[in-house]
Amino acid sequence: MRIAVAGTGYVGLSVALLLSQRNEVRALDIVPEKVDMLRRGESPIRDAEIERFLRERDQMGLSFEATCDPIGAYAEAEYVVIATPTNYDTDTNSFDTSAVEAAMDAVRSVNPDAWIVVKSTVPVGYTERIRAERGDRRIVFSPEFLREGHALHDNLHPSRIVVGAPRGDTEAIVAAMRFAALLAECADPAEASRENPDGTVGVPELVLGCTEAEAVKLFANTYLALRVSYFNELDTYCATKGLSTADVIRGVSLDPRIGDFYDNPSFGYGGYCLPKDTRQLLANYRDVPQNLVQAIVDSNATRKDFVADEVLKRVNGLVYSGVARPLVGVYRLTMKSGSDNFRASSVQGVMKRVKAKGVPVLVYEPTFRGDEFFGSEVTADLASFKERCDLIVANRWSDELADVAGKVYTRDLFRRD
Repeated sequence: MRIAVAGTGYVGLSVALLLSQRNEVRALDIVPEKVDMLRRGESPIRDAEIERFLRERDQMGLSFEATCDPIGAYAEAEYVVIATPTNYDTDTNSFDTSAVEAAMDAVRSVNPDAWIVVKSTVPVGYTERIRAERGDRRIVFSPEFLREGHALHDNLHPSRIVVGAPRGDTEAIVAAMRFAALLAECADPAEASRENPDGTVGVPELVLGCTEAEAVKLFANTYLALRVSYFNELDTYCATKGLSTADVIRGVSLDPRIGDFYDNPSFGYGGYCLPKDTRQLLANYRDVPQNLVQAIVDSNATRKDFVADEVLKRVNGLVYSGVARPLVGVYRLTMKSGSDNFRASSVQGVMKRVKAKGVPVLVYEPTFRGDEFFGSEVTADLASFKERCDLIVANRWSDELADVAGKVYTRDLFRRD
């Protein structure tokens, strides 16, 4: 089958490579440099499985082509997956879906019959609305559930596959079922025999209404943000009252209903998805009673305030001990280990608050291209960074810091994401 994918970020590139195992896939991007890298077998993003697939695509027999040509990509495609960015617009309190709609325009200009599968995260109700506004019934929605740095791995080992089609539209439902099957058959073969907690076998394939599928995405990410916020607030309490956070978390997490996972404190939830998805869900609640979703959004800002205050206390301690103007180091701008994504990383919020008090900051980020990040010097020289800094702030611990552990402030208690 011929499939096109618009966008080669984490979502688009991982889906394109996944499907290229059994289908002819053309991945479109408007940035020529990214397309050139992909043609050379180089990944523009850090993801071990994506890098391996690109490096070994000939040996693996992948039918994958990167292009800047929309006509060549879309003209003969049966399915077009749209995976363009939908950043949150604070002026409209909603996702900016203009890139999604531009991609739809480009598809329809050359191919009126292809099924468009929106994988970009959108507001609840978007798919039904855009189908009606455009008079285009051949649009469905399929949320992604991927971790940054593990996007292709999560496509090969999906927790579930969800596709949304309008209720009562038989043709769209059949198209949604076919697309779900395409994703499932390209998953790791071992997934076909896995046993799920509900007693079913194989990857769960859910074909829901469009709006329900959109809600699944936003509510799932908001729950993850809730869990991050919960254990961060637990840590804030313990740190303030002199308790051992690690002991309390272990005691809480041994309850099988809670579980010993996704419970490691941090500077706050961040990355591309959770901050914008929680705010979009909150905006969708504008005429529905709620308390919890607002609290999740507010909690993240409160956590960054607390962490920044803790850093400033340590800066003041250095001043009292005779360090005239302590230099604070920020170890990595990335959201988590194994990622090269800086977008909305929680350490940036802490950094902003510390700098607002006049404290100089030096950033160590080897993947950053440039000498400054929002007015702060950036270095890729780790040895110099460790020597120059009086205090090092690290959202996630690294053994690279072991020789200066006494300088490091982190809440990474269990040394895992």
